[in-house]
Amino acid sequence: MYVVIPGDLETRTGGYGYDRRIIGGLRRRGWSVEVVKLADGFPTPAPAARAHAAAAFARIPDGSLVLADGLALGTLPEQVEDERDRLRIVALVHHPLADETGIDPALATALEISERRALAAALAVVVTSRATAVRIVDYGVAADRIFVVEPGTDPAPIARGSAVGSPDVGRVLLDPARGGSEESRPTCDVALLCVATLTPRKGYEILIDALAAIPHRHWRLTCAGSLDRDAPTVARVRARLRDSGLEDRVRLAGDLDATALAAEYDRADLFVLPTLYEGYGMAVAEALARGLPVVSTTTGSIADLVLGTGDVRLKPDLAAGIVVPPGDLPAFTAALSRAIGDPVLRASLTANARSVRDRLSTWEVATAAMERALARAARIR
Repeated sequence: MYVVIPGDLETRTGGYGYDRRIIGGLRRRGWSVEVVKLADGFPTPAPAARAHAAAAFARIPDGSLVLADGLALGTLPEQVEDERDRLRIVALVHHPLADETGIDPALATALEISERRALAAALAVVVTSRATAVRIVDYGVAADRIFVVEPGTDPAPIARGSAVGSPDVGRVLLDPARGGSEESRPTCDVALLCVATLTPRKGYEILIDALAAIPHRHWRLTCAGSLDRDAPTVARVRARLRDSGLEDRVRLAGDLDATALAAEYDRADLFVLPTLYEGYGMAVAEALARGLPVVSTTTGSIADLVLGTGDVRLKPDLAAGIVVPPGDLPAFTAALSRAIGDPVLRASLTANARSVRDRLSTWEVATAAMERALARAARIR
């Protein structure tokens, strides 16, 4: 089979990470997988990139099964229509292109029209969450042509956190039987971690505004994510940090390799992600795999991950974090203030997050689900 990818497969985003893991998993399961690399510039490709994509599809042998990442496929309806009788093309949609936060309304309209055409011409559509499946039905794709293959997680050691992040510290501080009191509330810093590229969709400006509104300042934040994808967003975040006087408490660490990122997870006490929109929420799953409590939003599958799986919701006292509606600054501020300022609550959330690790899916499960989806899609005509 062939997997069509726009740009560099090694790009450090959730979408490319998903693609890498699925490709590797299929190869381990005995599949012959050839990666077809398209030019950069999607989802707004230049004419040369479109021509390159058309030539790349034309070189794929007749009858081949092709899994095409939606970042490119959604903007190539003509190519999909031209090749659909010769190739068995399956779209892989992380989230609809038009749903990206902060894009021009005219571009969003054009992307939706384009992606509707491309998906209509594809044999089937693989999506990475149930929420995205519902969205794709809105694009006119029949439900029996949509297959959900959620991301997996890797087993990971429990984050050790900072001294203030230790659950036992929180219990000692506020347990009167052990000499604690509200006045004993810690003055050292809670280590916050956000893992996300600095783009409008990830909600960094909400995060900075929320932290600026919290009266107590016993926290420090590390933001791990590329600073090169959206210069205006980076400039706005830096300006907010400067204007709010938080520059000494927030580190924009940039794009980190696996070793450096693992170290950041290990020293964190609380994972924060004020994202406005997600197809799934892989960074949240990765934080939970390390037993980190989460403050985030209800987009994608984040509520399922933090509060329970599918339609089953955990009791509030068993939640692995706090989730609020996307874009709700007062609600996010309140959630963040509670999680930072209440060691007992944070200890409880940490304990629950550690128990969640056992119900997280693995990449082996995800790959097996993709294998079944591709086999079923290949039988569609």
